Amino acid sequence: MALKQISSNKCFGGLQKVFEHDSVELKCKMKFAVYLPPKAETGKCPALYWLSGLTCTEQNFISKAGYHQAASEHGLVIIAPDTSPRGCNIKGEDESWDFGTGAGFYVDATEDPWKTNYRMYSYVTEELPQLINANFPVDPQRMSIFGHSMGGHGALICALKNPGKYKSVSAFAPICNPVLCPWGKKAFSGYLGTDQSKWKAYDATHLVKSYPGSQLDILIDQGKDDQFLSDGQLLPDNFIAACTEKKVPVVFRLQELLEHCCFFES
Repeated sequence: MALKQISSNKCFGGLQKVFEHDSVELKCKMKFAVYLPPKAETGKCPALYWLSGLTCTEQNFISKAGYHQAASEHGLVIIAPDTSPRGCNIKGEDESWDFGTGAGFYVDATEDPWKTNYRMYSYVTEELPQLINANFPVDPQRMSIFGHSMGGHGALICALKNPGKYKSVSAFAPICNPVLCPWGKKAFSGYLGTDQSKWKAYDATHLVKSYPGSQLDILIDQGKDDQFLSDGQLLPDNFIAACTEKKVPVVFRLQELLEHCCFFES
């Protein structure tokens, strides 16, 4: 699959690049960012996939998170895809900030008119890793995933639905129980239909209850002053309770003075 390089910038001895390609899953052109540390010049490196939150593109993380020095020092290839298909000309896709463009929710839609293009789950777990493995010096056996807010939700479900695929999963202020929160109800009803039993397949709190027990390190950081925590959008306590019941180890850290904005990622 042909890649078109959009940009390349030297950063902490490595290269921050952005590419565009024609996605088979999403049936549109997609951009993703990839940071190649200095160690990538001489050998294969672990791959760490970042999933961004609502309204974001591939640019948010690479411009705000300040991860380049750590990735350079530890020899990590960091991949950051977009958050939804773009330019699909679907009626209603640009009408709200929490559904449609910039809000793919990392699910494979089953409802018209979304099901043809809105297949972010398969894109993130299958198409993109295959593309990265074929074109960049990464070790497919050392792959992990992390994300923020909607992307934290995405990271958790990708790891829980694919035991053994990811070495670890980390989430910053993730949407932990989307079937019970307003953001999740809006997105899932649109993408997956009104049968709420089908929503559970993309809900981390429900997925962990049936997780088969493969070794997985889960880390969640949550800002204490996050307005969406108090608004009932994130519901981490539900996820922690499910992990405890299932005896799935999880580290949960409540961080003082942190809100929900993208600078939390740093």
